[in-house]
Amino acid sequence: MTTPQDAGLLNATDLEHLDFCRREGRTIFTQDAHFLAFHQVGETHPGIIYCQQQSRTIGQIVRSLAQLWEN
Repeated sequence: MTTPQDAGLLNATDLEHLDFCRREGRTIFTQDAHFLAFHQVGETHPGIIYCQQQSRTIGQIVRSLAQLWEN
């Protein structure tokens, strides 16, 4: 797992985050619906995992991400 801070992307645009994921072959986890729009218009990406804000607890999110990682 890499955080935006780890990647030097704290003040980056959404597209810069997506570009980083493409270059690194990483899936992005986000609560920003703008990333869904990128997918809908055909932007290529290794994967986008979206969770609506306040729809899950942190524990639920972590468990779900761990399950995805294991499969």
